[in-house]
Amino acid sequence: MATTLDSTDTRNWTSRLRRRAQADLPYEKLMPGTQPAYVASWIYVFGVLTLVSLGVVILTGTVLTLFGPTWWHTSSSGHFVNSLHFWSVQLFFLFMIIHLWGKFWMAAWRGRRARTWITGMIAFMVSVFAGLTGYVIQTNFDSQWVAFEAKDGLNAMGIGAFFNVANFGQMLMVHIFLLPAVVGLLVVLHVLWVRIRGVVPPIDADRVEAAVESEAAVDAEVVAP
Repeated sequence: MATTLDSTDTRNWTSRLRRRAQADLPYEKLMPGTQPAYVASWIYVFGVLTLVSLGVVILTGTVLTLFGPTWWHTSSSGHFVNSLHFWSVQLFFLFMIIHLWGKFWMAAWRGRRARTWITGMIAFMVSVFAGLTGYVIQTNFDSQWVAFEAKDGLNAMGIGAFFNVANFGQMLMVHIFLLPAVVGLLVVLHVLWVRIRGVVPPIDADRVEAAVESEAAVDAEVVAP
């Protein structure tokens, strides 16, 4: 007798995964059409600015990868793309640090949002190493100085044998493939957890909402005949 696939079969890991995704992340959460009123505050904007600057970093880095690590030395177009890459990295770290400190003082791990906070912190730490590898593959005297200054510190940490900043080939592959893949995965997980748990409200959100509702009730009483 022929058997049919049963979506309720708990032994099927794909079915369990699908049901879990549908329960935790429905389309209304994945692509919401509205956000709470407090999201209009500037402190919530820096997370989006971080994502935008990361997108520019990836786009310009892809162009630099296609034309090679020394292209920007001999081409005005390459120098322009390299400058865009450099300054988008600076903005990425600026926006990320503001976002990090803003969420720290807001206690953004509240409401079962610890995973959101942890993925963001790890993404920041991995991005620091990505920035370091970017400096040491510039193929100029600056990169040489940075590499050999960083080498002693990494050797003192005991990781110099695995993370050799003086090895151009290793640093190039780590910078253009390994670390971007890790950062990208962490950012995707971070955004998904934001969607699952929602944007963290201000600490005094309940008090503000109660005050707004009280004012609305008073206004209604005044307007009522």
